[in-house]
Amino acid sequence: MEGLSHSEEHISERRLQVQSQVQSKDANGGCVLILSRNFVQYACFALFGILALQTIAYSILWDLKFLMRNLALGGGLLLLLAESRGEGKSMFAGVPSMGEHSPKQYMQLGGRVLLVLMFMTLLHFDPSLISILQNLVGTALIVLVAIGFKTKLAALTLVLWLFAVNVYFNAFWTVPTYKPMHDFLKYDFFQTMSVIGGLLLIVALGPGGVSMDEKKKLW
Repeated sequence: MEGLSHSEEHISERRLQVQSQVQSKDANGGCVLILSRNFVQYACFALFGILALQTIAYSILWDLKFLMRNLALGGGLLLLLAESRGEGKSMFAGVPSMGEHSPKQYMQLGGRVLLVLMFMTLLHFDPSLISILQNLVGTALIVLVAIGFKTKLAALTLVLWLFAVNVYFNAFWTVPTYKPMHDFLKYDFFQTMSVIGGLLLIVALGPGGVSMDEKKKLW
């Protein structure tokens, strides 16, 4: 049994190393295009494809935690894709449209909902008072972001919370590079930073038209 456990650990370690290498090589081009603001939509679609292939190739569909985190990354890409789409020009500049919501607004809604899946992986069902309070506050904040109520404040609070949790729990720089845990923590760290980037898009751009904040303007 001990030999099997070491074998499984080695396979898991190797799988993560290969996954990180493949992701790094394939995603570099898309990231450069996004950062340079060139062909952002095509780069987003390419990164969507990498996420989908990763989910299938590494059987992430059967690992709920990794699946939810991958979906959260997809939410960040969806928000970036929405941000890159130009607003449709209206005949009356400055007058909000009362018609149907645009695809961009639905993309922002989908991005918000997917992003909060990251925080669901951080909830701990322990009987301790601190854990209960953390779960209550965290659940309230992710619900506010999902429905688009007090969205910027809730998203900014989640950014600060997630950044603190990420630095504390995923401090890969404190682990020697030859240990398997270094790769695991490094992968989690940068994955979490990507989700933080998606939340910062919400802070900067707002929740979009399909949200409680937007509906309040019509009341």
